[in-house]
Amino acid sequence: MPKLINLNVFREFYNAGKLGGIILLICVAVSLFIANTDYSAGFASFLTNVHFSIGSIAVDFPLSAFINDGLMAIFFLLVGLEIKRELIEGELSSVKQAALPVIAALGGMLVPAIIYFLFNSGSKTAAGWGIPMATDIAFALAIIAMLGNRIPASLKIFLAALAIVDDLGAILVIAIFYTNEVHFNYLLMAAGVFLLLCLLNYFKVKAIIAYLIPGVVLWYLIHHSGIHATIAGVLVAFTIPTNDTDQLSPLEKLEQFLNIPVNYLIMPLFALANTNITFQKEMLTGLVSPLGAGIILGLFAGKTIGVTAFSWLAVKCKFGELPSGSGWQHIIGLGMLAGIGFTMSIFISMLSFSDEMQITEAKFAVLCASVISGISGFMFLRSTKIKT
Repeated sequence: MPKLINLNVFREFYNAGKLGGIILLICVAVSLFIANTDYSAGFASFLTNVHFSIGSIAVDFPLSAFINDGLMAIFFLLVGLEIKRELIEGELSSVKQAALPVIAALGGMLVPAIIYFLFNSGSKTAAGWGIPMATDIAFALAIIAMLGNRIPASLKIFLAALAIVDDLGAILVIAIFYTNEVHFNYLLMAAGVFLLLCLLNYFKVKAIIAYLIPGVVLWYLIHHSGIHATIAGVLVAFTIPTNDTDQLSPLEKLEQFLNIPVNYLIMPLFALANTNITFQKEMLTGLVSPLGAGIILGLFAGKTIGVTAFSWLAVKCKFGELPSGSGWQHIIGLGMLAGIGFTMSIFISMLSFSDEMQITEAKFAVLCASVISGISGFMFLRSTKIKT
């Protein structure tokens, strides 16, 4: 009965994701509205002047940093759980199942990064090459859900698997390329805590709290090591026990528990805090600058070309086969939807630049590219028919 459990867990993840995407969209609209009214300065002040601190511990965050460094670690914990589940018992659990979404995701990361690099090579904005690599699971699933029975169910699972691999790639990029200075003493202590978590897994400790308490310590140590603290969420997730049977594992229990707060609270808060963009005339010209053009063409054209071309190569080389009931038109449309970069792309934008105007232009370009990709993908897939 393992397939039944897999389907139930996927259904919960899918349903939370699609409704979360709609809430996310509402929060983006609210944030943009606030940023372009008289409430803009007050809202920005609220995000920077309200602080969270933990006693005498060296943690003192303004609200915006608490959301981006603290709450987003929980988002990354859920992403890590999804990745591990897919690797152990889902669409990525065998070479045959994993081949096509992994190869498609690889193309969807490489081609956008290359396009961005071609536009920005040798400039001050070259560091943003990771921005167009990511796909936003929540928004992509929300849009594909609107298509209902117009597309095969297998395509929805394929998109989820592709986006999860995409997230793993984005996490690796953040950990390796967007770390400025590493403090090895904290990193060594973090490695010790991670080893403890691995030992708990090895000795089959199933109490989730036994992983979460050391996980908080791991987050603190990684935060002070110089590596972005959200990576701690992924590391903890990879140590949570799971199985490929019909018995609900600690990983699946934690994933189900986190789906609601992450999709309905944490990601909407992230959207509210990070899409408060005040529109300026200069931003329109910024869309055709190397920065803006690299992001927009990277996300829309790069994702579409990368996902489609690499999928075609995988099928032609017999590494995988198309999802049942789907044709190449579906893969092209899926590639367009993969250009919805929102959460991860904005997150990487903030890690890429220190100049506020560059960050704002990057966010605006990500929003524009995501809207273009979402509408184009929806309209294109709406016109296709399920292959029989």
